[in-house]
Amino acid sequence: MVQKLEYLKESPSQTAGPYVHIGCMPNFSGIEIYGGSDLGRSMKTGPVKGEEITVTGIVHDGMGTPLRDAMIEIWQADAAGLYASANETRGKADPNFTGWGRSPGDPETGEFVFETVKPGRVPFRDGRLMAPHATLWIVARGINIGLQTRMYFEDEAEANAEDPILTRIEHQSRVPTLLARKTGEGAYRFDIHLQGPDETIFFDF
Repeated sequence: MVQKLEYLKESPSQTAGPYVHIGCMPNFSGIEIYGGSDLGRSMKTGPVKGEEITVTGIVHDGMGTPLRDAMIEIWQADAAGLYASANETRGKADPNFTGWGRSPGDPETGEFVFETVKPGRVPFRDGRLMAPHATLWIVARGINIGLQTRMYFEDEAEANAEDPILTRIEHQSRVPTLLARKTGEGAYRFDIHLQGPDETIFFDF
């Protein structure tokens, strides 16, 4: 007699739900732990190398309405193009820069903010250099699986023109949805659109 195996079945995917901030950013939600500062809120632990910048933006739904309960994570290299978490660069990257951050949308405006540094160019797997960029992960109620995208910089036109990812995008007219606009000295704006004519390009990494 063949024994019936009761394998555990995969749990269905779920939206982030109303508790994502409580679990990931309890202090923002009014629950004071971690010494009063949520993980990822500060990407700089001391004097950092390179150009310090501020990135702001809003996640918009298909109607253009700001999502006020979104949470965004950012992962990037330091000013020299080194990742703090990569084995080959561990110990060489800027010790005062974490390379990872987390920001909630403002409850009133939906705006997220990252105080970071402008990333350096990172080698692609074939040796070519990628343009300065950061990887972003977006979650909110109504999003079944977290969305991943990239943020490049509009003032890095020469590097963007030879970036091995940007140049592979079939519809080049949509590349601007991945470009952060410079709005001032050390200030950039990167709005994310989930749907609609200005829909941001999302990646399946």
